[in-house]
Amino acid sequence: MARAQGAFAWPWRVAWVDVVWALFSVVNLACILIFSHWETIPFHFIWISLTLLYGFRVWATRPTLWVLAVVMVTTFGAIGWDVYTGAQSVDELNEVPLMAAMFWMMVWHARRRLDSDRERDLVSDENARLLATQRRFLQDASHQLRTPITIALGHAELLAQELTERTERRDIQIVVGELTRLRRLGERLLVIAASEDPGFLRPEPVALDRFTMDAIRRWRPTAERQWRIGRLDMVTVSADRERLGLAVDALLENAVRHTTDGDTIELSVLAAGPGQPVRMIVADTGTGILPTEQAHIFDRFRTGSPVSPAGGSGGAKGTGLGLALVRAVAHAHGGDVQVRSTPGEGSSFELVLPAPATAVSTSSVHPARALSWAASSPDAQPDRTLKDDVWPTRNR
Repeated sequence: MARAQGAFAWPWRVAWVDVVWALFSVVNLACILIFSHWETIPFHFIWISLTLLYGFRVWATRPTLWVLAVVMVTTFGAIGWDVYTGAQSVDELNEVPLMAAMFWMMVWHARRRLDSDRERDLVSDENARLLATQRRFLQDASHQLRTPITIALGHAELLAQELTERTERRDIQIVVGELTRLRRLGERLLVIAASEDPGFLRPEPVALDRFTMDAIRRWRPTAERQWRIGRLDMVTVSADRERLGLAVDALLENAVRHTTDGDTIELSVLAAGPGQPVRMIVADTGTGILPTEQAHIFDRFRTGSPVSPAGGSGGAKGTGLGLALVRAVAHAHGGDVQVRSTPGEGSSFELVLPAPATAVSTSSVHPARALSWAASSPDAQPDRTLKDDVWPTRNR
């Protein structure tokens, strides 16, 4: 049955600890009256227990005022009776407002702390909402831009094939290059935005030694570099093959961009032992990275500054998202990415992956060797032959 309008409602929900404290306070009030010469101890027991109770309960302002008024009236009345009977001096009554003032200061600080926590929670929720909105926007924008960019790029490539004058071909090649860069930027934004989603990864067993050789096989024709395979430990990890391929492609693209013809790019896979993380290393002898930029090299849209005017591969522009994508993929796998670089000598990027579930095999460890255009005979080294591209549609 509905409560009648105007009926009294208790200002807060009573818990068992409140009942225990009320009984404890009644007993101490009785002790103040019975043992009038020792009223100081039960009097302080009442106020101390009230402070402890408020620390656990933290009532709202109205219930707190109710309780404080009741405690002040009852303790003042009990001590007043002792003063009336001559057991205590009238100065003892001064303790009641003093204890009440101290208790109220504690209440004030507690309320300030609660308000501060509430405001911080609101700001945190708002930041989480903004981040989620930003992530959805990046995903939607990247997805919606993919189709028109692809169509425009296809028409531009057709025009590039039909144009005969040198000036026109140069102009259309600039258009093709910028559209390709824009498409790559959109795709990387989509991957980075989706990296925090629960279904971002589709793990499967990946043999990293074979995976590394396939990556070199795909990248070797793209740039005149000294492509080398370093130490390759035969180790299989649980990873998303496609996402991991995007990360390695971004590291190789970065290495090509910051090296020139004749520089060395070396890939290695190192497994320290059972239960230890696995490291995929992409090292180059390029321009290197300035020390002031190494701490922020994995931030979005950080393209870095050339160490020398001749740095890079003909001044090719990057998207500023390649290394950010590498970090996103590494973190999604529970790993990390690290960099060591010396300006003028080169850089080494380490993609660290969690320890494999199976034991690491060290039966096949290969020293560094160069890969030339004239590949070794498959019959001579059947287990080291680089296979065809298993991701023919992946963008670099």
